[in-house]
Amino acid sequence: VQLQASGGGLVQTGGSLRLSCAASGTLFSTRYMGWFRQAPQKEREFVAGISRFGLATFYADSVKGRFTISINNAKDAVYLQMNSLNPEDTAVYYCVAGSPIHSNRYFPAAYGYWGQGTQVTVSS
Repeated sequence: VQLQASGGGLVQTGGSLRLSCAASGTLFSTRYMGWFRQAPQKEREFVAGISRFGLATFYADSVKGRFTISINNAKDAVYLQMNSLNPEDTAVYYCVAGSPIHSNRYFPAAYGYWGQGTQVTVSS
C-alpha cells in the first residue's frame, strides 16, 4: 500500500484547507485510515481517524468541531477538511492506514502505512 497526501499549503488564521490522501495497492487488510501531524520539535500526534467503510470517526480533542474526516472507498481516498485553522495547527500532516486494535487507534506505532506528509502552515 502506498499513500500519497496532498492539499497542504499556507493559510491565514481562520482559514480552511482540505487534505487528500490517495491510496494505491490493496487496502483490504486495513481497518482504519487517518491523519497524524508533527510540528517542529514536537512529537507526532493523532489528528483524526475513520473506519474503512466510514461507519466510525474519531478525533483529537484539539480538532473536534473544526476538522472533518471522510472516506471514498470507490477511489481509495481519505480526506481531511480543516476549518477555523489557527497557528497551533501548523505541522506536517501524514496520511496513515492500518489495523490497530481499538484501544491503540490514537498511537502512530499502530499504523503500518504512512504517506510522505504534506505541510500545513497557518499564519497569524
